[in-house]
Amino acid sequence: MSDTDGELLTLATRLALTAGRMVRDGRRERGVAAVSTKSTATDMVTEFDKASEALIVEGILAARPHDGIVGEEGTDTLGSSGIDWLIDPIDGTTNFLYGLPGWAVSIAARTAEGTRVGVVYVPSNDELFTARAGQGALLNGEPIRCSDTDDLTLALVATGFAYNVERRTEQARRMAELLPRIRDVRRLGAAAPDLCNLAAGRIDVYFEQWLGPWDLAAGELIAREAGCLLGSLEGGPVHHSSVLAATPALFAPMRALLAAIDTDLAPRA
Repeated sequence: MSDTDGELLTLATRLALTAGRMVRDGRRERGVAAVSTKSTATDMVTEFDKASEALIVEGILAARPHDGIVGEEGTDTLGSSGIDWLIDPIDGTTNFLYGLPGWAVSIAARTAEGTRVGVVYVPSNDELFTARAGQGALLNGEPIRCSDTDDLTLALVATGFAYNVERRTEQARRMAELLPRIRDVRRLGAAAPDLCNLAAGRIDVYFEQWLGPWDLAAGELIAREAGCLLGSLEGGPVHHSSVLAATPALFAPMRALLAAIDTDLAPRA
């Protein structure tokens, strides 16, 4: 379905760029006026999240009315074409709200065979990450590849933390034991850009738990197509609730280290 993949990628790219630029420019011109919360008091959503999702959904349905769509801000449209879209209209809303860089628009299209195309646009530095299944990953049209780091003590590791206080407390304990055994940790605040930074060789490992499927879909494909290995923290296939992504040489050692630090992450029989 290579021709279809190309059409999906063209559509996702156009919509990600349009939505990202609308949101970036709108914040500069008007600021953020409406902020509400979702799962916890620190899980925020703005009027720009909703406007971005509306723009993307409208664009998909105009071009492909029979596709299914799932978006972070509530879109849940059943389709009949066999193609489903996963949308994160602003991945990293806290960054966006505070005027920090690193938030992104993330769009992926998948079939029963898996994710076919992924697009992540980071408006703050005008970086467009794209991938098609089996065709490699690109940054602003140029091929990217993960790093060749093979020493865990020299690994730069990115992660994220849950909104739930109890989960964050456990994650803090884990990080205290992890930090002395690696080069350093980066907490950039958005899963899709983290995975893209891994794909581009800017970090060596990324892991996180309790994401949404829209957080993972596009970035996972981009990282995989750039040569990264991905799986769950517990030893199975990657899942949005449990993500480990790393250079090929560091994937197994990082999984083993995390399991040694936290028995909850030990491989399950």
